[in-house]
Amino acid sequence: MRYLHITSSAQAENELKKVGVDLPGIDAMLPKMENINLLLEGIECKIANILKQEMLSIGGDVAVARGSVSCSIDSTDAIIIGTPKQVRRLADKIAPQPFTLRDISEDIRKVLDNITRDTFVLRTPKREIIVGERTLVMGILNMTPDSFSDGGMFGSVEDALKYALEMEESGADIIDIGGESSRPGSEPVSAKEELDRVIPLIKKLEGLLSIPISIDTTKADVARRAIESGAEMVNDISAMRFDTKMPEVIAGCHVPVVLMHMRGVPETMQEGDLAYRALMGEITGFLKESIENAQSSGVDVENIIVDPGIGFGKSTADNIAILRHLRELKTLGRPIMVGTSRKRFIGEITGEKLAGDRVAGTAASVAASIMNGADIVRVHDVEFMKKLSGVVAEIKR
Repeated sequence: MRYLHITSSAQAENELKKVGVDLPGIDAMLPKMENINLLLEGIECKIANILKQEMLSIGGDVAVARGSVSCSIDSTDAIIIGTPKQVRRLADKIAPQPFTLRDISEDIRKVLDNITRDTFVLRTPKREIIVGERTLVMGILNMTPDSFSDGGMFGSVEDALKYALEMEESGADIIDIGGESSRPGSEPVSAKEELDRVIPLIKKLEGLLSIPISIDTTKADVARRAIESGAEMVNDISAMRFDTKMPEVIAGCHVPVVLMHMRGVPETMQEGDLAYRALMGEITGFLKESIENAQSSGVDVENIIVDPGIGFGKSTADNIAILRHLRELKTLGRPIMVGTSRKRFIGEITGEKLAGDRVAGTAASVAASIMNGADIVRVHDVEFMKKLSGVVAEIKR
């Protein structure tokens, strides 16, 4: 006898077929081989009690705090535990009930749909980018003198141009060009300085690259000018919070956008108390609100990518926890991008002070990211990480 580690419905179906189960039997048994755990935070005890009773009646359960049954506490977190079929049945049973149960029913259905979605189509003015069939590799190209790893690497536009073409040749799927450092402690630069750093390169690359260019900026004017010059997507570490005109640019130009979680600003984000009450809950809630704000400004939800913001206002333990629990962000139903490349937390684990020495540690973090649900990985060492991602993707598949 041995334990079967079932990680997907496809694997479960394959195991049943190997046993020789007929098709009707597979349809009946497949849902029973998976388990879903959904966390609801801060709900009223009377609602938690209804959920528990309804779930018990169909063979599942709901974990609640001691004291919730007698309502001796004001509220409780609750974990809904069951197979996908049982959880969907719960959503059906509570939909017509009072209080906020209809809303919870809708949320359950939406989350179940989101966590099973594995393919997305991003649309730029020039092409469609298929995300999910394989992990995409985004190559980093910083036109800055002070970025933590490659600051000052390029002495001219021609040097950067050559490097971008080399990254494409090495297998990059996207090139992300930035003109302002976001390393911890970095100071902001003016829009003019940022434009002077990135626009000449983007204009030179237009027509030479066959892969899309992303502009890494928090400034609406920089994003707009970059798109006019040939960029096809925007990577905004502020989740469009730093410049109120950014949503208008994204919506008007019809380009994909990466919304990243960050607490504070790069200059001070690693100072003071970094503690989170509920790390993944706060990141998910922040990104959910950012998505809703973007939609309300006319941004197409199908063109939104989310990034948990590794190293942005997080401790080493936080960064590790994010990678371990990355799949929880599938709750949002959007592609997940992760950027761990050469970051300080890797050096704190390996003892390497120089960013360029952290390639092996980066490889481990990229592998973990892909195994746990990353759709796009943002890296410096494109050729190395492209090969790595291909192997990890095969193991995962």
